[in-house]
Amino acid sequence: MGIGELDREAHVPEATGNGAAPRTLAEALRSGGDEALGALLRARPDLLSPVPNDLTQLATRAGTRASVVRALERLDRFVLQTAEALAVAPDPAPYAVLLDLLTGANGDAEIEAALPRAVAVLREQALVWGDDERLRLVRTARELLAPSPQHPSPTGLGPTVAEATAGMSPGRLQEIIAAAGLPATHDPVSAVASLAELFTDRTRMAALLDTAPPEALKVLDRLVWGPPYGEVTADPAPPVRWLRDRGLLLPTSPRTLVLPREAALHLRGGRAHRAPEPTAPEVTPARDYRPQVVDNAAAGQAYTALATVEELLKSWDQGGPPVLRAGGLSVRDLRRTAAALDVPEQTAAFWLELAYGAGLLASDGEADERYAPTPAYDDWLDLPPAERWVRLAAVWLSATRTPGLVGGQDAKGRALSVLGPGLDRAVAPEVRSRVLALQATLPPGSAADRESIIARLRWDRPLRGAGGATPPGPAAAPAGGGRGTGAGPGPVSAGGPGASDEGGAPGGGGRPPAPGGAPADLREQIARWTLDEAELLGITGRGALASPARALLNLPLAEAAPDDALQGHDCEPAVAGSRAATLLAPSLPEAVDHVLLQADLTAVAPGPLRRPLADMLSVLADVESKGGATVYRFTPASVRRALDAGRTASDLHEFLAAHARTPVPQPLAYLIDDVARKHGHLRVGAASSYVRCDDEALLGEIVADRRSAALGLRRLAPTVLAAQTDPASLLDGLRAMGYAPAAESAEGDVLITRADAYRTPPRTAPAPVPDGPPAPDATLLGAAVKAIRAGDRAATVVRKEPAASPVAAGSLPRTSAAETLATVQAAALTGSAVWIGYVNAEGAASQRVIAPVRVEGGFVTGYDHTADEVRTYPLHRITGVAELADEESA
Repeated sequence: MGIGELDREAHVPEATGNGAAPRTLAEALRSGGDEALGALLRARPDLLSPVPNDLTQLATRAGTRASVVRALERLDRFVLQTAEALAVAPDPAPYAVLLDLLTGANGDAEIEAALPRAVAVLREQALVWGDDERLRLVRTARELLAPSPQHPSPTGLGPTVAEATAGMSPGRLQEIIAAAGLPATHDPVSAVASLAELFTDRTRMAALLDTAPPEALKVLDRLVWGPPYGEVTADPAPPVRWLRDRGLLLPTSPRTLVLPREAALHLRGGRAHRAPEPTAPEVTPARDYRPQVVDNAAAGQAYTALATVEELLKSWDQGGPPVLRAGGLSVRDLRRTAAALDVPEQTAAFWLELAYGAGLLASDGEADERYAPTPAYDDWLDLPPAERWVRLAAVWLSATRTPGLVGGQDAKGRALSVLGPGLDRAVAPEVRSRVLALQATLPPGSAADRESIIARLRWDRPLRGAGGATPPGPAAAPAGGGRGTGAGPGPVSAGGPGASDEGGAPGGGGRPPAPGGAPADLREQIARWTLDEAELLGITGRGALASPARALLNLPLAEAAPDDALQGHDCEPAVAGSRAATLLAPSLPEAVDHVLLQADLTAVAPGPLRRPLADMLSVLADVESKGGATVYRFTPASVRRALDAGRTASDLHEFLAAHARTPVPQPLAYLIDDVARKHGHLRVGAASSYVRCDDEALLGEIVADRRSAALGLRRLAPTVLAAQTDPASLLDGLRAMGYAPAAESAEGDVLITRADAYRTPPRTAPAPVPDGPPAPDATLLGAAVKAIRAGDRAATVVRKEPAASPVAAGSLPRTSAAETLATVQAAALTGSAVWIGYVNAEGAASQRVIAPVRVEGGFVTGYDHTADEVRTYPLHRITGVAELADEESA
């Protein structure tokens, strides 16, 4: 449809008088109130970009293909089925005809009760306009959903008799109506009308079908619910010829026949859809728990989530894996990370993407680019545990990056890597919120059945469920599974373009498969990932929504909530996060400030450690096992690591004595003293690199050791050895030989290395990819409605035209400078409004209605009804002025 056609649909003719039915969409919008206009803009925010000048422009924009497709994608199944039924109904269609198409000849009380809501939704979104006697589907929606010779409707219906016989010779038409037992007509138009009338007459149609061969009825049964097309051979079988001769199958090409819409509706009992779905599938519980059990399980998962993210980023404190040239983490590094966290690779990808989305992890931007924690990670660690969890959960809810896609391929066949490009899916936040909202419809403690949630999502967004595809457009010629033969058992091969209730069309019962056999339903995939990720993150416990998550989502809390003041919802995100943290904090284990030292060189932390203790212990010892209690093991390497970080032996003894509930075991004290005695005896610096030591015998021992051959050592002086490797490799090599060297600076001072020294420069967390324009707030809606109403008044106001220079409709007024000045001065004196044409500094022309207040210095100041504010305009930029008609200015 071209812009001209859109303009004709949206064009507003002269006022039709009070109480007259609207003749265009713009008239229908004008007849509604501000509340209805605000509801339209709220439901279709793309219409606000930018704000339309008037209602005619709004109606034109609402009829564009992109906007209509977006609106159709957001309809639930029954509202979409209602629109599809309107697309196969006469235009305009009475409400009774629409009801018959949905209920059929036998009626359906459930559909009758649900239809008013569906029509109201279509009207609210400007997809349908007109009163109940003249319901009209906007032209673009009809083109997308209506049957045509090129593609069938999602209902499975084909073209009408008139559409299918377009171009058929008059003689052939007369042969068809004669075979159907109808009298001859004088022209093709009356012949088509006579045949269509036969197919819509239930009595005469039933009598005609009673004379059909049984095989012909089987052919109709194969086509009745769609696709309505079938392929035949050059010499069809007798049953097919019988149907073709009587117009029950009409040719669309030499080898293709179609079942006309009127005949299909008779065979269906008048129903447009095989299975209308007026009510949403119910979300059913799979199992019930006590709310406290759910909250405790979720709190345990929340604590595990915090510990996992902290462990992940702590392991990358000295710089993580390198960044791939195309961006992201390699498969090998993902496997290593999964092994270090002791989780599957897909779960490791989730934790990595969560940390990345929260801004805790990023690339360092160096030439040899690597991943590392950001400065925001340290700020995050300083927060209380409950607030840390709230931040992670909030990021997950709004993130568009979808870790479930890791390991798949993009549209060009390239692998999708974790932390790499191509993982954003704009629909992800909406699906997550919807899944959790559906879980919240169950009583607290009830875990929802997964398949019932998926079924409800399919009903909520049937078009977006079909792979996010747009409604079916023109398709290629029909093709069946094989061609029938003139005498074979299959006289016609069903098939056709598009899809139907049977074939998986939007609005039907199925979904088309994606290329290559992959699942087409991205929303369903994201929903299943959401349920898994919510359990990992502690949003749910044992499959049921926990109280902190309900608070974070502004949902009603369980009856067992400890504080009635926390029951309020619809609050700001910061307040909701605070409520969630308040509910979660009592369920998280309290941090402890002590450990239990054991004689086997291990320490047991009976709970989560406070941060200073945890940081120091992670340097002094290695984690041996995790669980309800964490076991640390002291080794020579771990003690040396603490000494390298600038600690002395006495510092370590004091630290253990201060934080141990048990005496320091003698083996541990000996270990610390022994490593400290050797530490720093050897000094390594950069020459390229060198080793110096006051003990000449020790240097001789090192040179004589075969293991030092790879280091390329040679004696420069009695106490100095030169090496052919860099200082870092030399340090590692000597430590592998059992020595405890220390690095030194050019001044001879010992270099202190800290485990948490490396951070990326400050980084901004990745912004979610928006799924279309954002929903407007109340302030923007109010201002937009006022602006559109004011602009519409300026465009449609009745004016007094000067007799000498009549103004063409829609053009700017033209008056001389003297006439302009005199008219606005008179208006300022009388307090009346005038209509002006104005050209701004950029040369853009517009029409405005203003009430002049002051005219001086070459400027007119007045209240601009179009902009709804006081403005000042230069007189030399006003092209002309006209007084308003008496009834408008009154």
